Amino acid sequence: MKAGRNEPCPCGSGKKYKQCCINATSKQHSDVFDDIAQTVAMNPNLTLEELNLVAQQRMAERNNRHSADFCGLTPTQMANWLYAPLDELEWLTISTPEDISSSPVMRYLTLIFDEAMQNNGSFKATSKGNLPAKLVKEAGDLLPEFAVNQHRTNISISEFSGINEDKFNALHYARVLAEIAGIIYLRSGRFHLKKAAQKQYQAQGIKAFFLPMLEAATTKYNWGYLDSFEHDVNLRSFWLFMLWRLQSHGSIEQLIDDVAKAFPDLLRQLTPNEHFSPIRLLSLLIESRFIKRFLQFWGFVTADPKTYLDGVKVPGKVCIQPLLTQSFSFAV
Repeated sequence: MKAGRNEPCPCGSGKKYKQCCINATSKQHSDVFDDIAQTVAMNPNLTLEELNLVAQQRMAERNNRHSADFCGLTPTQMANWLYAPLDELEWLTISTPEDISSSPVMRYLTLIFDEAMQNNGSFKATSKGNLPAKLVKEAGDLLPEFAVNQHRTNISISEFSGINEDKFNALHYARVLAEIAGIIYLRSGRFHLKKAAQKQYQAQGIKAFFLPMLEAATTKYNWGYLDSFEHDVNLRSFWLFMLWRLQSHGSIEQLIDDVAKAFPDLLRQLTPNEHFSPIRLLSLLIESRFIKRFLQFWGFVTADPKTYLDGVKVPGKVCIQPLLTQSFSFAV
C-alpha cells in the first residue's frame, strides 16, 4: 500500500510524503512524461487509447527496471518490501522454524506462557507493573543456551540478564511485543494470557506466536524505545531491505553503505556535530536498533561488540545464525 500525499513519509523523516520522498517519485514521473512526449512527437496520430497504453508500458518498464541504487532491486520490488504487510510480501518466504529454542525473544515468551498457564491464565505483576522477579531470574538463567553468550564478557548485563525487568532489555522487549501482538495484557495488577492464546499454545506450542510476534516487531513496535538517540529516524520501514543485504554479505559497514545509497534522505535527517558525521550517526542507529535490539534479541545473528583491537578499528561483521536462514528465504 502506497503512502498518501498527506500521510507520514515511509522514510521516517516525520514529514508528510508530499514534502519529502514524493519529490523523487515525481522525478521518475517526469522522466516517463518526457519519454511519452518523444513518442508523441514521433507518432502524432496516436489515439488517446494508444497514448494511455504507451504511458502504462513506460511506467511498467521503469518500475521493473533493476536499480543499482537499490542493490539490483526494481522500484516495484522495493515498494513491496516497504509497504506490503507480512502476508503480502513478494520475492520472500517467511517460515516458522521447527525449532525456535535459540531465539531469546521466543524463549522468554515461553516462560511468560508457562507462568500464566500454571496459574489459571494469569500471574501477579510487580508494583511497577513489570514481570515478577522469579520469571526474570529464569529468563536470565537461559543466557548460556543462546549463541550471543559467546560474547558474554562484553555484553551489557542489561541486555540479556538483570535483577529486574527494567534492567533486562531483551526480556522487557519480549514482554512489550507480546502486549502489542495482543497475546497478553496487564489488568488489576496481573498479567493475563488471552484465552485464545492459551488454546493456541495448548494445540500448537510456542511456534504459533512466532509470526504474530515478528509482525509486532516489524510493523508496530517503536524501534527507538530502548535508546536515547535524539534523532527520530524510523528504520523499521527498511527492515526487510537491511535484512536481505546483511544476509547476503554479513558486513555492517557494507550494510550502512547500502542503506545510505538506497535512501539518501536518511542522511539529511541526521544533524552532524563535532564528533559524528551523518553516516556515522546512521551507523550507530542501525547497529543499535536493527542489529543489537532486533536481530540479536531474536537470535537471528550475533555481533561481536568489540569495535577496536589494539587501537585499530575492527570491521563490523555479524555471524548469521541458522534461525535467520530458516526463517527468511529471499528469491531476488
